[in-house]
Amino acid sequence: MTRPLRVAIVGAGPAGIYAADLLTKAERDFELSIDLFERLPAPFGLVRYGVAPDHPRIKLIINALIKVLDRGDIRVFGNVDFGTDIDLQQLQTFYDAVIFSTGCVRDSSLDIPGIDLNGSYGAADFVNWYDAHPDYPQTWPLKARQVAVIGNGNVALDVARMLSKHADDLLPTEIPDHVYQGLKNSPVTDVHVFGRRGPAQVKFTPLELRELGHVPDVDIIVYPEDFEFDDASMKQIHSNNQTKQVTKTLTDWTLKEPAGASRRLHLHFLHAPVEVYGDGKVEGLRTERMELDGNAGVRGTGEHHDWPVQAVYRAVGYFGSPLNDLPFDASRGVIPNDGGKVLESSEPGASELPGVYATGWIKRGPVGLIGHTKGDALETISHLIKDRDSLPAAEKPEPEAIEKFLADKGVDYTDWDGWHALDNFERSLGEPQGRERIKVSSRDGMLEASRRRN
Repeated sequence: MTRPLRVAIVGAGPAGIYAADLLTKAERDFELSIDLFERLPAPFGLVRYGVAPDHPRIKLIINALIKVLDRGDIRVFGNVDFGTDIDLQQLQTFYDAVIFSTGCVRDSSLDIPGIDLNGSYGAADFVNWYDAHPDYPQTWPLKARQVAVIGNGNVALDVARMLSKHADDLLPTEIPDHVYQGLKNSPVTDVHVFGRRGPAQVKFTPLELRELGHVPDVDIIVYPEDFEFDDASMKQIHSNNQTKQVTKTLTDWTLKEPAGASRRLHLHFLHAPVEVYGDGKVEGLRTERMELDGNAGVRGTGEHHDWPVQAVYRAVGYFGSPLNDLPFDASRGVIPNDGGKVLESSEPGASELPGVYATGWIKRGPVGLIGHTKGDALETISHLIKDRDSLPAAEKPEPEAIEKFLADKGVDYTDWDGWHALDNFERSLGEPQGRERIKVSSRDGMLEASRRRN
């Protein structure tokens, strides 16, 4: 193969962009041509649509991703939906290899009675609403005074903080007007966060937790009876600096008296949700008191508590979605793969699909941070480079061939210049209010803004 190796990457979040970047920088003896495909008009995935708007430091990751794409050696095709606008067989017509980095955007299920009652929501849906995802409605039913959030990770903290924080304190962020108005009119007074394990087993990061204590006019309330530490907990505290910082912050809060704020955020540990109850709508959450088992696990005590709440949010993790033409492991929510090389099924001994790869959460599941995503990408692209001579050759490898295909199908795709146009437009919306940007929240609005060439 004397021409450049043609690679398509489906999904332009961090996983896809890191894979493209590492592939261009990898040691190799051949040229490359890489195209990124994204179903939304804007790239960056969960960094744009999965991080709360009051976390600008985390969103600085976008600046690093922009630098990668600004180099000009990786093309971006936005607003192209895999499965609708193009399928795997068609991609393989234009590319020698295809990498899937579509991530995990659905909520994991929670199998307890009443979880489907009116007023019970998935955290991912709520996050997509307040992050102005164009595929989600612009309204959200914020009518509850008491709310339960199930989960002990950073997403649970984000949801609880966004529910309890006063909307005016979010105005310096990129929060859209419809989200601001919705939160402004919320009658909430108490948000309860429930975790089934103890304080030493939570998945909060220290920075995320400390920031919670600085939210204006919101009291953080913890309960001394929830603070149980066994030998396994103490071992974790002494051996892991992150656990040490988290437990110190939480323990310090047990000594702090409420200041009489208008809203309260309650953190409950060793409470496992067993039922959402109500007559057609959420009226409360029932939990079982747990106890540590000495081996970093928990067991039920048979003691139950009822918490009167009018809304429940489950933040128990993300889950992958199946893709057309590709195998899917429904139990794990991933594309079955061996080190990033996609397999025909999740059954033992399954054969590889030649020239098809996966990276990121759709490869390993929704765990780990950005560093893990880079490691995933490196493993996957290493396999791709080794497979180079055995990859099925594309029939139409010319870079312009995919452009003609999409144009002939009437796909209204955007490019990297279109992202900059959208970026400039969002910044122009925020400038009169002294804000960095205000997000465009509709797909049509994003497409229109991406066509502006000032």
